[in-house]
Amino acid sequence: MFNKIFILLFLGFFLIGVNNMSEAKITKKWDKIYEKSNEVVVQKVKFNNRFGITLAGDLYIPKNIDTNKKLPAIAISGPFGAVKEQASGFYAQTLAEFGFITLAFDPSYTGESSGEPRNIASPDINTEDFSAAVDFLSNQKNVDPNKIGILGICGFGGFALNAAAIDTRIKATVTSTMYDMTRVSAYGYNDIMDEKTRYKLKENLNNQRTIDFKENKYAKASGLPNKLNGTEPQFVIDYWNYYKTKRGFHPRSINSNGNWNLTSSLSLINQPILAFANEINTPVLMIHGKNAHSRYFSEDAFKKLKGTNKKLLIIDDANHVDLYDNANKIPFGEINQFYKENLK
Repeated sequence: MFNKIFILLFLGFFLIGVNNMSEAKITKKWDKIYEKSNEVVVQKVKFNNRFGITLAGDLYIPKNIDTNKKLPAIAISGPFGAVKEQASGFYAQTLAEFGFITLAFDPSYTGESSGEPRNIASPDINTEDFSAAVDFLSNQKNVDPNKIGILGICGFGGFALNAAAIDTRIKATVTSTMYDMTRVSAYGYNDIMDEKTRYKLKENLNNQRTIDFKENKYAKASGLPNKLNGTEPQFVIDYWNYYKTKRGFHPRSINSNGNWNLTSSLSLINQPILAFANEINTPVLMIHGKNAHSRYFSEDAFKKLKGTNKKLLIIDDANHVDLYDNANKIPFGEINQFYKENLK
């Protein structure tokens, strides 16, 4: 029984090994999975978070802007285990076409951002990554520091809400196909893990820490299979069809070509986010697919939000992964309108 739950837990959010690799070099070439827009200029940037980790990002700037005018800006990250060359960059480029300055960035320990060991997640540090992006944008000469929003996709939707709860500089927040990574780590997919099973999981993970220290290397968690055998849950098939095919594959993406650090989930289990989501005073737009296996994360998180400036938008005939890259299902018009109304 434990093995079954353990597998479901880690498949459910691709979980969490490490490639013991040094910080990746920033590539100068266009290596995104989407076509380059002729309406924006893209700049490679680096900035530090308050933990001293250097984050790598792509800054998208609309062409032909008035250089004497300060524009609203949006920081974007996610999905969990993805890189800025995938969904977050696609969102960033599209929203830049609407007239925003946007920043798609790799979270700490992943992609082209620094941090050792590689492929580690942290509810604290990944929340801080959004605030560090706000630090950076607030100091750009063509950005109005009073008009900055954030957008989190999948697991970074949860971290975006967490950032909005602590960082009062964030004036508007959008989440798309949100996952609460701390909830799924502690309780499993659909909250199937009880206290006894969770204790066994913690016991195994802490024993793994002892082994990792002894062997001076980090064990890897289960990830997406290289091939499907036809017995996988539908959501795993959906993930595979994005991360493992030409549609969304990227060599720096953990979900495409690597594994999370196995013991990374310990902090996610023990440090739940969204504890103060009810204190978010700024506007929030939450978007989820009606057919997404993860829809309950957005619905439950939305119930915690207070005020009249919060909206949950459910997209008909859309699953979890559709909102990564399907421009016919991602409600960019509504997202644009939301930011135009709330970043002014």
